[in-house]
Amino acid sequence: MTTINYQIEEKISIEEFKNVLINSTLGERRPVDDEVTLSKMIEHGNLIVTARENGKLIGVARSLTDFNYCTYLSDLAVDEKYQKMGIGKELIRQTKLASSKAKLILLSAPKAVNYYPKIGMAHWEQCYVLDQLEDLK
Repeated sequence: MTTINYQIEEKISIEEFKNVLINSTLGERRPVDDEVTLSKMIEHGNLIVTARENGKLIGVARSLTDFNYCTYLSDLAVDEKYQKMGIGKELIRQTKLASSKAKLILLSAPKAVNYYPKIGMAHWEQCYVLDQLEDLK
């Protein structure tokens, strides 16, 4: 039996980030063909928790946080071959441990909307999104 190692990493490679996004289906909603954007996502995510099996990245939780008030978990991706093994939940747990004072906030992917209540996260309907500046009235 292999061991899955969880750790906080300062930086991961664009290629392994891209691969885990694609292999998790999160790549359907992320700019996986835009290496500049992926690079900036990694560079400015100030809390990156990874799950690795024998050195291979199989899961990632990429967050933006002030470590005291809020942590926005922007990307939670687990390779489909490793889903339903508790890896996503452990990535969330490790993220919360690293920013324990802060409220952890995320926007669910449509396919995962039923997952988060099952692991104890509260659903809030008060989220708003502004994609384009021109939409601001």
